[in-house]
Amino acid sequence: MAGKPKLHYFNGRGRMEAIRWLLAAAGVEVLKGHGQDYLVGSKLSRADIHLVELLYYVEELDPSLLANFPLLKALKTRVSNLPAVKKFLQPGSPRKPPMDEKNLEEAKKIFRM
Repeated sequence: MAGKPKLHYFNGRGRMEAIRWLLAAAGVEVLKGHGQDYLVGSKLSRADIHLVELLYYVEELDPSLLANFPLLKALKTRVSNLPAVKKFLQPGSPRKPPMDEKNLEEAKKIFRM
């Protein structure tokens, strides 16, 4: 891969903002080959969890979007294989399914949108 990997996001605050703050505070540029297993050193951090959650959302939209980002895919695999995370990703866990039309309509009724 030529150059630095770069996460693309709309020019505004959203789900990625917390990750930008965490990485900035740790002095990390988005994701780089710094020889560590996680974004901020050798320990799992909140930034890793937030980013992996975002990567799952991205893959739900289009699985091919991560094809050119092997470091992101490796991080996702590494975090997803942690026993507690692996359990959370199994069917029947507290993890909620992707939003569909039925759930969207229900949310609109609840929030009177």
